[in-house]
Amino acid sequence: MNSAKAKTPNLGIVIAGLLLGILMASMDNTIVSTAMGNIVGELGGMDKFVWVTSAYLVAEMAGMPIFGKLSDMYGRKKFFIFGAIVFMAGSALCGTADTITQLAAYRAVQGIGGGALVPIAFAIMYDAVPLEMRGKLGGAFGAVFGLSSIFGPLLGAYITDHIAWQWVFYINMPLGLLALIMVVGFYRESVEHSKQPIDWLGAGTLLGAVISLMFALELGGKEYAWDSPVILGLFAAFVVLTGLFLLAERSAKEPIISFALFRKRLYAFSILCALFSGAAFIVASVYIPIFIQGVLGGSATNSGLVLLPMMVGSVITASMGGFLMVKFSYRSLMLPTLALLVLGIALVTTLTPDSTRLLVTLYMIMIGLGVGASFSVLSTAAIHGLAAQQRGSASATLNFLRSLGMTIGITTFGIIQSHYFSSKMAGMITGSGGSASAPALDIKDPHALLSQDTRALIPPDILSVITSGLSSSIVRTFAWAVIPAVLALLAASFMGRQKVDASAEEPAASGH
Repeated sequence: MNSAKAKTPNLGIVIAGLLLGILMASMDNTIVSTAMGNIVGELGGMDKFVWVTSAYLVAEMAGMPIFGKLSDMYGRKKFFIFGAIVFMAGSALCGTADTITQLAAYRAVQGIGGGALVPIAFAIMYDAVPLEMRGKLGGAFGAVFGLSSIFGPLLGAYITDHIAWQWVFYINMPLGLLALIMVVGFYRESVEHSKQPIDWLGAGTLLGAVISLMFALELGGKEYAWDSPVILGLFAAFVVLTGLFLLAERSAKEPIISFALFRKRLYAFSILCALFSGAAFIVASVYIPIFIQGVLGGSATNSGLVLLPMMVGSVITASMGGFLMVKFSYRSLMLPTLALLVLGIALVTTLTPDSTRLLVTLYMIMIGLGVGASFSVLSTAAIHGLAAQQRGSASATLNFLRSLGMTIGITTFGIIQSHYFSSKMAGMITGSGGSASAPALDIKDPHALLSQDTRALIPPDILSVITSGLSSSIVRTFAWAVIPAVLALLAASFMGRQKVDASAEEPAASGH
């Protein structure tokens, strides 16, 4: 097994490469969400746009525990290299997409690469650095998530407005190549690994369960009725495969997800906190740009600038959390920040088409401050007291369940928003005798509202009603997002009083 004490003489270069890899993978969601209005405006398919985000998250999520476990068994470096190469290949394919369906499929390829990059980068960092540096570097790694969300919207907005949306994907190529050079050229890990049989049954059933659930949520109520044999079959497949996965993990010699770790109170509630906070945060990240463009009539650049304060807030608390972990317990850092997240999500439910940009900005700052610490504190809390040969799996499981929360969140809340908006538009059409739309404009397809050129063609009175419906649907969606934010706060309250300390650094490796 690669030892935590393995010497890494060029540690600074290695850490820079790992940070760049995380930046690239985490920036991809925010850079795409900002450009989504232009992408959908060109490719169409507003009813499928959620899959451009969720396809990436599903693939990333399914790969995380598998690659995390494999890195524990066979070494971290080779799987980091694999992740970077696959991610760059997926990025190149995304730039060639001609339809929203193709783009979603290529995003899934990117997600597979991201599933290796993110958890393994954290595991390498914890292996390579001494305990006294982990708090600061954990804060830096967590802050990268926030920084990626700052640069992502701004870079995505600039590229979309001034070059072409395809370049939001092509930009990953030089970043990925530089990260590869830094890690491949300078990271030296131990050649001793605890090779064990691969849990193929666990990996297969986990992947099948995730895909079944996501297709059921995406197709239900759209292509198929909720009570149709197809949707019921997908839900049944999810239940059966989940049951098989749980059975496989109980009997596997080296399970993909070690349920023994969940007996640790700090680990279990850190995982739950990441799950629920991820679900709440992704709603704000995706629907605030759509609110700005579709309701307030802003450009992609403006929506990126509105997200900027939220991301600055997340960088502040991510960095502070990393530095303060050695002085305060994980729980005492998470409770006040998550309380801000709950308040921020609650406040965005009061937005209307008449809301000012300043008001939206203030609410975004609160949400950013509320979620930032979860990126740094929870990643360290999850591996607290674990032996080196468990860290890859533990880190991957945390990131897996955070992504699960984000994936189910964006799919479920996408269904909620679509339902509210469709109901509002159906009422409008009925009330106007079906003649309320501008010529050749399908008012049930809100992607038209994301294009300023198309908005100019819509009569002002009709545009006002449509934007009001879109605003109402997004605000109601935010109201539902308060629930996972509150659940994250409750989970944090049970995390216990542990903080970063040397006494828990070298326990005996516990069984799986």
